Amino acid sequence: MTTDINKGILCTIDFSDGSTAALKWAIKFSRELGCNLTILFAYRLSKNVSEEVVAWKKKMETDAKEKFTALENAYLSGTHLKYEFRTEVGFVSDRIEEYSKKNPFSFLVMDKNMCTKSKDTFEELMENLNVPLIIIPNN
Repeated sequence: MTTDINKGILCTIDFSDGSTAALKWAIKFSRELGCNLTILFAYRLSKNVSEEVVAWKKKMETDAKEKFTALENAYLSGTHLKYEFRTEVGFVSDRIEEYSKKNPFSFLVMDKNMCTKSKDTFEELMENLNVPLIIIPNN
């Protein structure tokens, strides 16, 4: 399989220590290859939310953007790297698969915990996704 590095790297995060380590690796890899980086935060709407769903969704996205800003200041400032941060509702594996249909990428970088949280959907994703996967181990 040949990989076109110009398509960029997709990195999933959930703001855990493990996914932050995966992000740092993806940043380093993107810089070395000279390619773009997309950082994806996928979250699910909970049925147990007592707040109005729209307000809860807005709160989740605001919180995610604040957490990302902290990561951005710590790891992306001054890198001259082209990147984007996306928040999407849904299972991580579904969001990756949907993203790949419209935005081809060369590598998927994930934290090991994100891969094992939903083993069945992750295995299905790997069957349908035709790019190398780089799993960053937990410390």
